[in-house]
Amino acid sequence: MHCFFSNIAYHLENGQWGDRFPYLMEHLYNGLLEKQYVKNAIKELHTVKKEFVHIPSQKVIWDIEDLSQQPPWGNDISEDITDLSNYFVTSEGEDLFDVLFEVLDVAKDDNENVELKQM
Repeated sequence: MHCFFSNIAYHLENGQWGDRFPYLMEHLYNGLLEKQYVKNAIKELHTVKKEFVHIPSQKVIWDIEDLSQQPPWGNDISEDITDLSNYFVTSEGEDLFDVLFEVLDVAKDDNENVELKQM
């Protein structure tokens, strides 16, 4: 997950963590997105996905705090991955954006907080 958020900060916030996307970067990333901010986070996530379409997969960074680090698989990725909007997947192979949108939509409908836990 740190890689995903690192790419948001690096590519879309000029390295200023949370500058444009405070609900994703300061609340969700830190483990708790309060229910009153879920709608804002959904809007931010739509913007991130839309803007990631314009960033080729070769521009992915692994860690904003150490730009010399590379993904363990390097550039050996599926041909289906064309840009950062479809680069990130869960360990089960699901598109990370789809999973996040689903979780946020359920939280919005149920008026619940979202907790992000590191595994």
